Amino acid sequence: MKLVRKGKISYLQPGAASGGVVAGFSTRNGGVSRAPYNSLNLGLNTDDQLAHVDGNRSTFARSFDLSPHQLLTVKQVHGNDLLLIDEPNPDLSHFLSVEVDAIVTNQPGIMIGVLVADCYPVLLWNAETRVIAAVHVGWRGAANGILGKVIATLEKSLSCPPEQLHAAIGPGIGAHKYEVDRPVREAFRQGTGFWNEISAETRLGHWQLDLAMSSRLQLEQAGLQAKNIDSAKECTCCHPELLFSYRRDNGATGRQLGFILLS
Repeated sequence: MKLVRKGKISYLQPGAASGGVVAGFSTRNGGVSRAPYNSLNLGLNTDDQLAHVDGNRSTFARSFDLSPHQLLTVKQVHGNDLLLIDEPNPDLSHFLSVEVDAIVTNQPGIMIGVLVADCYPVLLWNAETRVIAAVHVGWRGAANGILGKVIATLEKSLSCPPEQLHAAIGPGIGAHKYEVDRPVREAFRQGTGFWNEISAETRLGHWQLDLAMSSRLQLEQAGLQAKNIDSAKECTCCHPELLFSYRRDNGATGRQLGFILLS
């Protein structure tokens, strides 16, 4: 991925995003929020001033020649439910309070996105069949198989075979900075997520967890070709100049956006 400047904002752009698909992962730079949310905080559920967040979201949308109401995020709850938008919706505001962790659509002109500050944003698209998805993957979502559920929906409801999909895994917290305990291990063992392949024990009852690898393995398991999966190299915890991190900043931080649009 490459860092792209667009107007006042910058974002990480997947290499394969083209053909009427605009996709990427925002950075923390280019907004008006003050510390500790400085500066492009796009998260509505933080303690940042709402006027600043609204201004940031407007700046971000207008960087892509969109009106602010065309930028859609939802109320993420660390589950594995998704929102499917498969018909025109002139008013997207009623979706803002929907409690899901993924958005799937075939409608142009809607920038869908997930907000993160250590969890992984994963984007899916097929430029030919004109379908896109944005997925919030934390440890609960990974353990509960949210990526497989989204890909199954793309195939069943929008007629998009998995092998035709492209994916981009955005920046999240690296395994070297992410230690978890027994309840997380049990959730993976009872669910999905390739626990043995993505964990390394650091001390008794604690493991480093590689959510990026879990996401990649689950995408491949669901039928995506390895060559069609792009991954950001940046760890949110290690790049305070570029990215927000919930763990690094003890919860007092903003949110960046994994976004995708059919233009």
